[in-house]
Amino acid sequence: MLTPVLAALLPLLLLFRISFCQYSSDQCSWKGSGLTHEGHTRDVEQVYLRCSQGSLEWLYPTGAIIVNLRPNMVSPAAARLSICIKPSSDSRGTNIYLDRNGQLRLLLREDEQAQGKVQCFSIREGALFIEAVPHMDISRRITAFQYELVSELSAPCQPCTDAEMLLAVCTSDFVARGTIKKVEQGEEHSTVEVEISRLYRQKTQVFVSGGVRVRRWTGHTKMPPHCGVRSGDGEFLFMGTIRFGEAWMGCAPRYKDFLRLYHEAQQQGTNPCQVDTD
Repeated sequence: MLTPVLAALLPLLLLFRISFCQYSSDQCSWKGSGLTHEGHTRDVEQVYLRCSQGSLEWLYPTGAIIVNLRPNMVSPAAARLSICIKPSSDSRGTNIYLDRNGQLRLLLREDEQAQGKVQCFSIREGALFIEAVPHMDISRRITAFQYELVSELSAPCQPCTDAEMLLAVCTSDFVARGTIKKVEQGEEHSTVEVEISRLYRQKTQVFVSGGVRVRRWTGHTKMPPHCGVRSGDGEFLFMGTIRFGEAWMGCAPRYKDFLRLYHEAQQQGTNPCQVDTD
């Protein structure tokens, strides 16, 4: 039989236990603990995230979670989005799969996550299925990553079609006119140093201004190493996505070729958006 004091404290103790075990989530980020699965290691939790960027942190993972990453929008453009995830350097304790109608495809093994390599996939490929790897000691196991939704462009290194080029001007995270100054080849990516004479748009500040009197911007973009991009003469229209603060090149036609195509589409009334070409 409970004493009057314990009887009075019991509702508070139960509230504390529920609050302690409950997952913390908003529309953009999620944080939870596998300790809520204790004794129910086959439990699978559903997580819904609806922002363009955010994070996930799963402490002491047991069982599995299904992470549904969906933009809070309904439009044809939503189907052309890609999802990029970047694991933290201390992420471990799980294997990460893509789950499309119950068919699993391995995306990241536990031992690969600490490398922090960005992985991207189409939003049409399904949800993330994150499954805990059994360990005797889960106290040091935390799975954590950042995610971003980005616009799909043409396949890396492949020339954009006319339609893709015109659409990229409207949907890219950055659009800029300029020249290639230098290219540094690396094992995982090439770094392209560019000088910008006209900056149309940038989602975040990846290109830096030379000052009020010098109307030039400089910055770096990245490309897969097998693209074989080289420095050279001529102006280009650089377009692409920004992933975790880094610019990745998509379409990069010569500016004169884009200008011809743009004016032709303008005369036909088929341009998806307007660009100031003066």
